[in-house]
Amino acid sequence: MLVQNVVCERLKIKGRTLLPIVQGGMGVGVSAHRLAGTVASLGAVGTISSVDLRRHHPDLMEQSRRSRDRQLIDSLNLEALRREVVAALQLASGNGLVAVNVMRAVSSYASYVTQACESGAGAVVVGAGLPLDLPELTADFPNVALIPILSDARGIGLVLKKWMRRNRLPDAIIIENPRYAAGHLGAPTLDGFDHPNYAFQHVLEGARELFKTLGLEVENIPLIVAGGIHSHEQVRHLLDLDASAVQLGTAFAVTEEGDAHPNFKKVLVEAKPEDIVTFMSVAGLPARAVRTPWLASYLEKEQKLQRAAKPRRCTVGFDCLQQCGLRDGIGKHGQFCIDMRLAHALSGDVERGLFFRGSETLPFGHAIRPVRELLDYLLGGVTQTRAPTTAARPYTDAGPFRRCISAATRPGAPMPQTDRR
Repeated sequence: MLVQNVVCERLKIKGRTLLPIVQGGMGVGVSAHRLAGTVASLGAVGTISSVDLRRHHPDLMEQSRRSRDRQLIDSLNLEALRREVVAALQLASGNGLVAVNVMRAVSSYASYVTQACESGAGAVVVGAGLPLDLPELTADFPNVALIPILSDARGIGLVLKKWMRRNRLPDAIIIENPRYAAGHLGAPTLDGFDHPNYAFQHVLEGARELFKTLGLEVENIPLIVAGGIHSHEQVRHLLDLDASAVQLGTAFAVTEEGDAHPNFKKVLVEAKPEDIVTFMSVAGLPARAVRTPWLASYLEKEQKLQRAAKPRRCTVGFDCLQQCGLRDGIGKHGQFCIDMRLAHALSGDVERGLFFRGSETLPFGHAIRPVRELLDYLLGGVTQTRAPTTAARPYTDAGPFRRCISAATRPGAPMPQTDRR
């Protein structure tokens, strides 16, 4: 079956018909308004990562540069999130869907969720923990789609049963396979990635069976698969397995519109398979990243640091995680400041940064291409020979997808340029 035969009306969220492609949320600041807004402008789902977005705003950074006042830093990050959502919506120009990703593990989880809704985000996506309380947090925003990220049928069942008691259902579910994904992974240990319970086909079948058992078959909850997807053939296969859409992170992070420094993209595209490692994050979750100079040095002394772990004051002053291995002295967790390391990566500091990356090859190898060309390739196997351009054009002229795409985005004027203010 050709993918173009199943694209039309495959993904529907809150009455919006969307392309079956979701751009994953990537922090700190890797997926901000430019990337998310561009993806949405072309009819797909663009996602802003909510964590520490003040780093994209010099005026907000200046206000907190020498501060260890948690309330001040939190308020500035909420303002940064508001700005980024507004700017992404402006870029999207009414097309696609702009979502905000919030990690359940961050200390300001509830505030980020509320701010995302108040700022006009069309969806809130939550991973790095079970968002059992998300319906209560968003009760005043019934038009905002709620999308949990889960890794197996058991987790899906826990969320469904809890939410059903609150008369709420997910508007979609992202199924992330920790064997291939980047960043924080939905597995309890470093040696559990190959468990068959995480295989896409197994989880999709298990979720459908859950829907049947719980009487939810008619609800048509979209199931979006994520982790290691990098080719048109994979997209076609996964849609044939009855997935509603696919989510990609690393492939979008290295597009021209990705919000991180060019050095960040260079590190990701040039990484060889042997350069990509998994380790325990300070959040108490396994993580996957590129073995850069800092990470190589850290891993050499990780066990020594874990043995010497003891509670200490937060390095950056705003206690970004609810539970932090470094701050709380948890010996089984990572022993480094994750916010600082991800901020170094965002700014292109190859020596000191932590560069999250998935384990698989990238669609364009070492090339950094526009979002539009990535969508062309994933949906139609189309690769462009023209010189890359950052101009976002309406997706309605997209060859074999013309009829499908026109339902997900509408023709319009060129997308407006926005700044961070």
